[in-house]
Amino acid sequence: MTAPILTLRDVVVEFPALRGIKALMAPRHARHVQALNGISLDVQRGETLAIVGESGSGKTTLARAINGLLPLAGGEIWFNDIALHQRPDWHAIRRQMAMMFQDPVGSLSPRKTVRDLVLEPFAIHGQTAGNPTETAARLLEDAGLNADFLHRYPHQLSGGQARRVGVARALALNPAMVLADEPTAGLDVSVQGEILNLLNGIKAEHGLTTIIITHNLNILRHIADRIAVMYLGRIVEIGPVTQIMEQPRHPYTAALMSANPEPDPTTRRERIILSGETPALTARPSGCEFHPRCPVARTDCSARVPELTKTGLRAVSCHYPISENT
Repeated sequence: MTAPILTLRDVVVEFPALRGIKALMAPRHARHVQALNGISLDVQRGETLAIVGESGSGKTTLARAINGLLPLAGGEIWFNDIALHQRPDWHAIRRQMAMMFQDPVGSLSPRKTVRDLVLEPFAIHGQTAGNPTETAARLLEDAGLNADFLHRYPHQLSGGQARRVGVARALALNPAMVLADEPTAGLDVSVQGEILNLLNGIKAEHGLTTIIITHNLNILRHIADRIAVMYLGRIVEIGPVTQIMEQPRHPYTAALMSANPEPDPTTRRERIILSGETPALTARPSGCEFHPRCPVARTDCSARVPELTKTGLRAVSCHYPISENT
């Protein structure tokens, strides 16, 4: 097997919990909260990894940490054998690691035309675009838009059109990997399908590695190779998309998948209702952090922190994982 394109080991990201005089007087552990708490994973070249979980689980924080938009408080990240945790040349790194932000319109400058937006990566990285207008038109065409959009401004675009412009920008410099944060959020179902087909086509043609952050579980079978499930800044289960969706082994994953709407009206799925609310990062539960909401928690779950243990192609962080035969 070839070396992974991306490797994370025990990655920690912290945010300040206190400010001003209170922060100066408090001990360090009280001044910060851990938004990511020991993330470890490998991403293979050419695969699509989907990251799922409730709001606040740390999905977007993870993507921003990988892309250098948030500093690490601990751990290591390696991309194409480059140590991202050792202050690399981010200007060079981002030529190979593009980002698609969650808000398709808000991520585009309102003062620039679509042509200038699509060509902006070339200017930022000092790359030649050949004939600029022809290059911009080609990139738009690859993203499913014609040259009529070149002279429009972001406020003249629909959500789907703005998302396609974002795809064209992300792929302008032929990156090795794309981080896509909620690529189908806020889009009509038909437009979601078009965007997914577009990303799948680009993956097949260019061998692109993609990390997709999403709440939309219905898209996973159509685009992902593997799924990583996050809870309170940790990965609690990771594995092939079919196995995770059809036979989840972590109780949280099972509850998450049971909440996904079933498009077939003749198919009934038993909904798993979790008790309580997601704990605050400032008040992490002891032991397994999911145990206060877990429907199968036992006494010792509150005392021992489970390791992410790999079996075959998947790994799960649970003292008492659901049997694969259940």
